[in-house]
Amino acid sequence: MGGLGKLIKTLQLDTRLLGMIGAFLLIAIIFNIATGGTFLTPRNIFNLTLQTASVAIMATGMVFVIVTRNIDLSIGSIVGVIGMVMGLVQAFWLPEIVGFGSPVIVVVTVLVGIGLGVLIGGFQGWMIGYLMIPSFIVTLGGLLIWRGAAWWVTRGTTVSPLDANFVMLGGASGTIGVTASWLLAAVGAAATVWFLMRSRRQQMSHDIAVKPLWAEYALAAILVAAIAGITAIINAYEVPTRVLQRRFEREGLEMPEGYTEAYGFPISVLIVIAIAIIMTIVARKTRFGRYIFAMGGNPDAAELSGINTKLLTVKVFALMGGLAGVAAIVASARLASAGNDLGTLDELRVIAAAVIGGTALAGGVGTIYGAILGAFIMQSLVSGMGMVGVDAPFQNIIVGAVLILAVWVDILYRRRTGEA
Repeated sequence: MGGLGKLIKTLQLDTRLLGMIGAFLLIAIIFNIATGGTFLTPRNIFNLTLQTASVAIMATGMVFVIVTRNIDLSIGSIVGVIGMVMGLVQAFWLPEIVGFGSPVIVVVTVLVGIGLGVLIGGFQGWMIGYLMIPSFIVTLGGLLIWRGAAWWVTRGTTVSPLDANFVMLGGASGTIGVTASWLLAAVGAAATVWFLMRSRRQQMSHDIAVKPLWAEYALAAILVAAIAGITAIINAYEVPTRVLQRRFEREGLEMPEGYTEAYGFPISVLIVIAIAIIMTIVARKTRFGRYIFAMGGNPDAAELSGINTKLLTVKVFALMGGLAGVAAIVASARLASAGNDLGTLDELRVIAAAVIGGTALAGGVGTIYGAILGAFIMQSLVSGMGMVGVDAPFQNIIVGAVLILAVWVDILYRRRTGEA
């Protein structure tokens, strides 16, 4: 154990991240045994990524909200009302102007969804920042208001079907194929190696101690292997033969004997990856990100140093609303319909994902990758329990207990490392 600890220290690995990866592997192994090897199949992993996407997207924004010592209980309801509005836009309003199937529909719908989310989030942020109403109260009220608005938009009627191009954004029918997935993995692996080497050069230029060169190579190899492994698993999920046969029949062709085809990465997963990269850059490399963590660490000191904490609060909640809009796009597209119950309880799942991912409720500490991994752990737990037949009420009990345990473990970790 001492040798392993020394290796982790030499590689400068995040022990909290390793702990979350270990927790996921433990959950996966237990459920894989309980389901007779079904849980870790390419098909189930593929479906897990689809189911996690919308929560993971919002979890990245919730990191910023919690870091600034706030909370947002309204995001599930915001997803619901945005989903219903987008459903009306693409199913009733725009087709009368541009016609069904027009590429304009998906573009306008996406812009409307994100824009509406930014407006709602910004308005709530204004009440929190400038009217000094606690975020808990504002967003609790928002939870009720926007859920009611989601019903009012269509009087509770589910809008379906949605535009075919829009539905592809959900990933269930929109994937990039095997070749594009491997090309994307190659680009990701190259970018990872470049980033590690660039960081090493920057550290050396500032006389900061760096890892031994062999450790740098070892870390690069581990990350590249992880990217390749994930890509191989996703690409191993093949399109069912009956689906391929129907496709060939629609095109008036005969399917070649033995022909197979795999899905590749879903578009929704690519959206998650893009948002994760952007949010990480914002958190680490921009003034906006530095201000967020400064405000979370000490709001009074941040304000005295010249940071406009009121405007910053508006921006953080506007960003959270925009991400809720993106999540509504992904969630409604995956279901190919928009119902007023869309996003129900998502606020709890998103908060849990951020907290399990290491975001401190006291503010000032949190990571984007941790929140995304937390979302994947939460979805794995819920999906696994569903696969083994655990009743829904008991699932809620277990998820609640896991959340409390995760916070307790995080408190112990911070005390041990001196972060508390």
